[in-house]
Amino acid sequence: MTLIPTAIALTSAVTLGYAALCAASPFGNCRKCRGFGYAVRTDRNGRPKRGRTCRRCRGIGKRIRIGRHLYNLAHRTWRAGTR
Repeated sequence: MTLIPTAIALTSAVTLGYAALCAASPFGNCRKCRGFGYAVRTDRNGRPKRGRTCRRCRGIGKRIRIGRHLYNLAHRTWRAGTR
């Protein structure tokens, strides 16, 4: 019987923690280029070399978090409905 309240408390703590993360830092590193803004390649000798610009983040290295994107959509809908 004590398993359900524990699971609810854990789920709410994780959700509130992610909401706080999205509020404090709305942008995270791009998962494709790992925040570099370009692909890191190696030449024939094994030395790292700059590759192409990342298409996902367009070379910035940062992407908006999913939670912040959902918040922005909800806020935009709310503002459009209250005009």
